[in-house]
Amino acid sequence: MTLPLAAALMCTACSTERDAGAPSTRRSAGSVTKVPDPSEASDLIGRDLLISLAQARNYHHKARLYMTDGNLAAATAQVRQILTLAFPAGAPEADDVRNDARALLAKLLVSQGQLDEAARTVDDGIAGSTRDSFFVANLYTVQGEIHEARAAALDAAGAPSRTAASDERHAAIAAYDRSIQINARLQKKLMEER
Repeated sequence: MTLPLAAALMCTACSTERDAGAPSTRRSAGSVTKVPDPSEASDLIGRDLLISLAQARNYHHKARLYMTDGNLAAATAQVRQILTLAFPAGAPEADDVRNDARALLAKLLVSQGQLDEAARTVDDGIAGSTRDSFFVANLYTVQGEIHEARAAALDAAGAPSRTAASDERHAAIAAYDRSIQINARLQKKLMEER
């Protein structure tokens, strides 16, 4: 599968803002936000992968709706469902979908004050990744946000030693730097392929 096709499918699977409420239609040449009908799947992509991607997309939609209503617990439960989906063996899209879900899950956990669980969620995604991708870079960005939240909590608690908060800020900077490095490598690779 080519990189542009994989990117288009990821937009299909996880984009909820551009096509909210749009009916599923045949995929046109310029469309990257509509799920192709599984009955029209070509040799480029299998029906089982399309079904898994569509399931992930639906869980994302439900999570966003719960988030809009302020029901973070229900949104969290929907995002966790994405991590249980079965994908075809060896499909790189599986890692991308799961890492995208882990990033959102971690953000939801941070918003609920569950910083340790958020950190474990991100760490699991990073540890299980086998290749650089935008989604891995995003996990490092969320890791930085978690360190920032920890630093803010330490500052708010009036910790006697500012060293712990400072260490968290430095850890955040390191995580952001890692994200920047991954994205720079990906961008360079794309430019070289053109």
